[in-house]
This record gives sequence, C-alpha cells and structure tokens, in this order.
Amino acid sequence: MEVNTIKNTIKDILQSTLGHDRFTMADELTAKDVDGWDSLSHMMIITKIEEVFEIKFKLRDLNKLKNMGSLVSVIQTKI
Repeated sequence: MEVNTIKNTIKDILQSTLGHDRFTMADELTAKDVDGWDSLSHMMIITKIEEVFEIKFKLRDLNKLKNMGSLVSVIQTKI
C-alpha cells in the first residue's frame, strides 16, 4: 500500500476520533502536537487503525512509535 494512502487513512481516523482537523499530517507529527490527542484517544486511534488496516500491533510495535513517520513504517511492515 502506498505511503500517501496510509497517511490519508490515518488522517481520516484522527479526524473522526478527535472530532477536528486542526493538524497537518507530517512525519514529525506527534500526539502532543494535536489538541485532544490524550491517552484515551490514543488507544481509540490505535484500535481503529488495527481495524481499518486489518492488522494487530504487538507491544514492541507500539514501543517503536515515536511520530507519524514511525507509525506509517510499522503499518507498512504489517500489511
């Protein structure tokens, strides 16, 4: 799957979960950069990503997540 397709899908998930689009998708984007992205919404986002991409994250995958770029990379390895 193309990187842009993955990023657009993640952006849709973020918008629907957080209820806004006041962020710019970039590899450097982190949760602290986005209003409303707290620990609870983070788990909701991860769960939705697993559902949409039909993947399952392992703990070591989640530990690799530092920013949007690393999330996209982990997703690419799983699909």
